[in-house]
Amino acid sequence: MTMVKICGIKTLKDALTAVELGADMLGFNFYPQSPRYVTPQVCAQISQRVSDQAPHVILVGVFVNVSTAEILSILNTCGLHLAQLSGDEPPETLEFLGERAFKALRTTTEADLQTALLHYPLRPQPPACLLDAAVSGQYGGTGKQANWELASQVAHRVPILLAGGLNPENVAVAVQQVRPWGVDVASGVESEPGQKDPHRLKAFIQQVRAAQNSFNEHFDVPKSSGTGKNAQA
Repeated sequence: MTMVKICGIKTLKDALTAVELGADMLGFNFYPQSPRYVTPQVCAQISQRVSDQAPHVILVGVFVNVSTAEILSILNTCGLHLAQLSGDEPPETLEFLGERAFKALRTTTEADLQTALLHYPLRPQPPACLLDAAVSGQYGGTGKQANWELASQVAHRVPILLAGGLNPENVAVAVQQVRPWGVDVASGVESEPGQKDPHRLKAFIQQVRAAQNSFNEHFDVPKSSGTGKNAQA
């Protein structure tokens, strides 16, 4: 099953709506310059409710260029499973955090992407990494589409989260073309920055499931939950 990560959650209402509609992962942005920034205090309240009602949902903190001590503190305070490193962190940060972290990489040229894949350690459990669009001076959430051709090449080798410009209108094609382990969306399901639109959330998740079912039926692939201990730990 293709995992669905709804990123940029700021309110309990949006979190519970996303979970009710079938989201597998929720992302909380701790980058203060982002319109989707949430404080650790607010995140802790949201994550506690989500964990109580839907313990299977994977909770992810999104960080940009902060210390490992701060990352670990927020992960523990908020009860989050994973850290997504979306800045210019050195490989040593991922090595230190181990299976609790994965790197967001930006799809520029094939050579640059291959260099990044060699430079940064990939998480041994899914997701190995996240692939996003490359926008100068930006750390994600731009709404620009990633290079699906490059992403597909990586997705054939390791389980990736595909991000970058996904929305209800194009995500089915992305799933069929790239075959990612999961898809990540923020602006594509919003009515305004930081505010999720329930109708677009529902449509997005439905399109992902329909694309997955179509692929499974066409190739007679056994369905897999894609969740569980290995997805979180």
